Amino acid sequence: MLTTALGLAYILLEYRASIWLWAVGFMMQSLGIVLYYQKGLYADCGMEFYYLAMTVYGFWNWVKPSTGKTDSNNQRGQTTPNHQRETTPITHFPIRMAAAWSIATLTVWIALYCFLAFCTDSRVPLADSFTTALSFVGIWALARKYLEQWLIWIVVDAVTCVLYYYKDIPFKASLYALYTVIAILGYRKWKQMMEDETKKARQ
Repeated sequence: MLTTALGLAYILLEYRASIWLWAVGFMMQSLGIVLYYQKGLYADCGMEFYYLAMTVYGFWNWVKPSTGKTDSNNQRGQTTPNHQRETTPITHFPIRMAAAWSIATLTVWIALYCFLAFCTDSRVPLADSFTTALSFVGIWALARKYLEQWLIWIVVDAVTCVLYYYKDIPFKASLYALYTVIAILGYRKWKQMMEDETKKARQ
C-alpha cells in the first residue's frame, strides 16, 4: 500500500512537472527493490538500482539552469517560491538520438529476455524484459525532461498493468492502470506547458 501511495504521488508530481517527484521516486524505488525481488520480477528489481541513479541525475538536471540566476524578486531581497523557480524547460526527444536508443532498447530487451528465460524461474520473461528495457530509456527521457517520455510510459504502464494482475500484485496493477490514464493526460499537459514556455521565451 505504501509503494502504491508513493507511486500515485510520483506520477501526479510528474504530471505537474514538479521537481519533488525525484524525492518521492527515490523512496518508492528503494521499497520497490524489495517488493520485486519477493515477487520474482528480477528484471524490474535490477532496474530499480538504475532508477535510483537516474533519480539523482534527474534532480540535478532539472535544477541545473537555476544555478547562479536571480529574478526581480530576489534582487529586492524576496525569496522566490520553489514552484516558481526556473528549471530545465520541456523539450522534444532529439530525433538524432532515436535510432541509437531504439537499438539500445532492443539489445537490452533481448539480453534481459535470455537471462530471465534461461537463468531464472521467471514465468513472464518476455513481458518483464520488455517493460524493463523500455523503462530504461523512459526514465532517462524523464530526467532530460523530454515531452515524448510520456509516450514511452503509456506503453510501459499498459503492459505492466496486465503483467502485475497476472503476477497477483493487485494494488500495483490498479496503480498502473491509473498511470496509463494519467500518462495520456500528462502528455497533453506537458505539451501545453512546453508551448507556453516557448511563448514566454519569445516575449
